[in-house]
Amino acid sequence: MSDSTSTLRRKISGAGDLQSVVRSMKTLAASSIGQYERAVRALADYYRTVELGLGACFREGDPGGPRVGLNEPVAAGALGAIVFGSDQGLVGQFNDVIADFAIKTLGAMPGKARVWAVGERVHARLADAGLPLMGLMAVPTSVKAISPLVDQLQIESESHRGKRPYAGLYVFHNRPKSGSLYEPTSQRLLPLDAQWQRHLADVPWPTGNVPEILGSGAGTLRLLIREYLFISIFRACAESLASENASRLAAMERADKNINDLLTILNGTFHRVRQSGIDEELFDVVAGFEAQSEDTAHQRREAPG
Repeated sequence: MSDSTSTLRRKISGAGDLQSVVRSMKTLAASSIGQYERAVRALADYYRTVELGLGACFREGDPGGPRVGLNEPVAAGALGAIVFGSDQGLVGQFNDVIADFAIKTLGAMPGKARVWAVGERVHARLADAGLPLMGLMAVPTSVKAISPLVDQLQIESESHRGKRPYAGLYVFHNRPKSGSLYEPTSQRLLPLDAQWQRHLADVPWPTGNVPEILGSGAGTLRLLIREYLFISIFRACAESLASENASRLAAMERADKNINDLLTILNGTFHRVRQSGIDEELFDVVAGFEAQSEDTAHQRREAPG
């Protein structure tokens, strides 16, 4: 009986220690989600500024003619893609979801895609699917680490685009949803087509003043397009990291609930086993007392006189 209670004590202690770890990871995941969501919200104002600048540049040009700086040659069938995954554990099907989505989406497009993978696990998943991989990047572990990654991706993609222009450059990532959920999504970054340009040219200017482009219009446009691409990739990375931590938070919440349920069962079993042991000990004491009483009474009856 004592072995059983000792075993149960060890299990309860182990489950309690595991629950402490799980709750610490829950707190860390919730904190990480906050910093990435704040980064995404902070980008909104900056994106708005870049959007207004691009619109001003496009309004400067001839509406009926080609847009300055964007009439690049396009190679038929050449596709580029950036896929954001996760290198951390306890994220469920996070990498499989985005990898399957990217494989299916790129497979439906004409031509063979060349892919930059962010994260070893999604890199391995894409390699197994037979996609040509151009590079492997480490997943950022903080908001500050996103900018260097985006710079590296821009440099490599532009270097490759200089040798062989893309028919399209896409980014794939998981985007947060309500309730600690996420969904795979994609965005086409290049080419910047006429419809996109017309949309920006139609964005209303926030004041009554007429916007003016200082310096070289073509140079300003190139810089604004570079910033637009930077923001788009940065936001995709930040949303992917927020989704990763949301998935981990959901997994930790499920684990915490399961541990609570297990502790309830273990504590109930422990109390039953302990009470059973106490009952048996009391029964032994009562039985012993009754036997002793009977022996004493018997001795008294047999005593002479």
